[in-house]
Amino acid sequence: MTRAARPVGPLLLGVRHHGPGSARAVRAALEATRPQAVLIEGPPEGDALLPLAADERMRPPVALLAHAVDDPGQAAFWPLAAFSPEWVAIRWALAHDVPVRFIDLPAANSLAMTQAAEREPGRDGGGEADGTGGTDGGVAGEPAPGCSPGHAPIDPIGVLAGTAGYDDPERWWEDVVEHRTQGGEAVDPRAAFAALAEAMTALRDVYGDGGHPRDAVREAYMRIQLRKAVKEFGDDIAVVCGAWHVPALGTRTTLAADRALLKGLPKLKAELTWVPWSHRRLARHSGYGAGIDSPGWYGHLFGAADRPIERWMTKVAGLLRDEDRFVSSAHVIEAVRLAETLAALRGRPLAGLSETIDAIRAVMCEGSDVPLALVRDRLIVGETLGEVPDTAPAVPLQRDLTRQQRTLRLKPEALERELELDLRKDTDAARSRLLHRLRILAVGWGEPATGRGSTGTFRESWRLRWEPELYVQVAEAGTWGTTVLSAATAKAGAQAVSATALAEVTALAERCLLAELPEALPVVMRALADRAALDVDVGHLADALPALARTLRYGDVRSTDTAALGEVAAGLAERICVGLPPACTGLDADGAAELRRKVDGVHTAIGLLAGTVPAGGLRERWAAVLHKLAARDTVAGVIRGRSTRLLLDDGRLEEDDAARLMGLALSPGTPPADAAAWIEGFVGGADGGGMLLVHDERLLGLVDAWLAGVPADTFTDVLPLLRRTFSAYEAGVRRTLGELVRRGPAAGAPAATVAGTAAPGFGPGLDEARADAVVPVLRLLLGLDAEGAEGAENAMEPLGATG
Repeated sequence: MTRAARPVGPLLLGVRHHGPGSARAVRAALEATRPQAVLIEGPPEGDALLPLAADERMRPPVALLAHAVDDPGQAAFWPLAAFSPEWVAIRWALAHDVPVRFIDLPAANSLAMTQAAEREPGRDGGGEADGTGGTDGGVAGEPAPGCSPGHAPIDPIGVLAGTAGYDDPERWWEDVVEHRTQGGEAVDPRAAFAALAEAMTALRDVYGDGGHPRDAVREAYMRIQLRKAVKEFGDDIAVVCGAWHVPALGTRTTLAADRALLKGLPKLKAELTWVPWSHRRLARHSGYGAGIDSPGWYGHLFGAADRPIERWMTKVAGLLRDEDRFVSSAHVIEAVRLAETLAALRGRPLAGLSETIDAIRAVMCEGSDVPLALVRDRLIVGETLGEVPDTAPAVPLQRDLTRQQRTLRLKPEALERELELDLRKDTDAARSRLLHRLRILAVGWGEPATGRGSTGTFRESWRLRWEPELYVQVAEAGTWGTTVLSAATAKAGAQAVSATALAEVTALAERCLLAELPEALPVVMRALADRAALDVDVGHLADALPALARTLRYGDVRSTDTAALGEVAAGLAERICVGLPPACTGLDADGAAELRRKVDGVHTAIGLLAGTVPAGGLRERWAAVLHKLAARDTVAGVIRGRSTRLLLDDGRLEEDDAARLMGLALSPGTPPADAAAWIEGFVGGADGGGMLLVHDERLLGLVDAWLAGVPADTFTDVLPLLRRTFSAYEAGVRRTLGELVRRGPAAGAPAATVAGTAAPGFGPGLDEARADAVVPVLRLLLGLDAEGAEGAENAMEPLGATG
């Protein structure tokens, strides 16, 4: 191919990051000019990694990951998609054996500057958090990091679009760049770059650094690298950088002036590697060239050889058919026609994303946004996750994780998916161990989920989704060890030693058992025994017991020796049984509600512990505690009601006794708020309280009779409690209860269930003679008169029958 004539000096190709039109133009310009070297905006430490881009196993989107060696959490990404101009330039240079280099500010400096800015909040110069420091002509409406205080950063594309009369920067860019073709070929491979450079020069004349003071440092470094390349290769050089930087790179400055800007920059030791990236991550509004709303659409535009709208509509039709929606060829044809008609009406050279969306909604989705949301998620954004070859540098922990992922056939995927595990199978058990170990290391690849099938202890359900940021989390976790097992063991031991709350240690013991960390468990057990011996707060003990009970249960499933853990659990349960009744008195409403939840947790835990802990009779001792709580007037109403319900459900309380306790709780002498709290404890929640009232009309009658007798002036006070209680029932249960109340008592029902009559244990009215007999005793107790002593002695006789 004959080289095109070119102007004197390096060829500055100003681009928009992740712009397919820019990528096509860069490729055409490189083919036309055949430069002797290609310089690209990016961290120069990545030069050693560039040859990997030629590996056929490297599939974009990918990203350069830089992290501080001493603090892996201090990291930055430079993502590249297949339609990124920088990626196209790298691939072209490698394919033509042309030297290619990165010329932006080193990651060692940019990371250190970010770190310094975080430590000194008042200092300017923040964030190359994702490898950026300026707009680079990259993101419409995206505030870039590193802005001067008090100066809003400008969006150059937005300014140019507004000048051209567009209210949407994305639509302007599509019209002037993405659709700037003729017969599928660019009109002039360099025309767009010259026009864009002229526009950016005018913008920088007006806006200066555009609110990005760090750009001056970056551009000074890039000019120095450009001088070195010119000295080595001559002027026959192509520079691919953000369009915003082109005027600065073309400005004549002295070497001394540029070096002066770089003097005193902070620096740290950094490591770089390639990591997979995803289209979904590209669509997020943060960092370097990110914030593009439609990476899937851009990828399609770049990859479509011809007729992009027809090919796009065919993709959409295939997706909708896979979802069992009827979409025919006629739909595709009509959608293409409508998109082209809309483009003509709107004065656009070709149909863009907005026209295709409108056409898809009208023709294929029948005006509904529901299937259109699927198109946005699967195609417009896309689910593509890149791949990186094994030869790319990685921390030892990442290599071990990758090996286990392959062994266990757990491929990282950008799309969220459910994973059902049967722990009786070796492979599934190993998968479970890996996921639990990663959770200990704070690598959030998988989260436990509610299973769709069996909920037994041999089953586990997980929700998996791999995000590029997890590579940073793996690098951070690499400080604990070189393998997943050793790192999780070391971190669990350190957490056990540093834990201050008993519940933290018990939760850690559960995680260690699930992750099968035999070397960490003894350390955790010693810490657990120490914390349990020192903690005297019954609430803390109640918080800790459920995790221990689950741990013992999982120990049975995973054949783990948990004898020492059982002794600790038995001790905690005994101390809870002793200390819980006094702790349930003198509580306000919030404290009572919190302790009610703890009672539920302890009740469930003791059910799991029965037969697995050294001390026998645990269920009986706990039942005795519940009986005490249900019968004591000094205990908060919600706890008394809950204790009564738990005893009734366990068959340790007869229905007649439950009705008696309810009658006492709802008696006329009980304040309405306390009675409502008792009801909330007894029948509140989604655990079948409504069905209990449906099938026991005696209890329903008691509630109905009490509710009908609540005075009007206090009804509004108890209404929120009652609404909260009954709103938790399913609609069918509420409807059935309403019908039962409207119908009244069933034939043959006990008279006590009739609304307005006395509850069991109470007479039809007030017995004034018996009430008067109590007065002398009260006067004696209060010391009101000495004569009360004789009256009190005589009054005790008629009270003897009832005490």
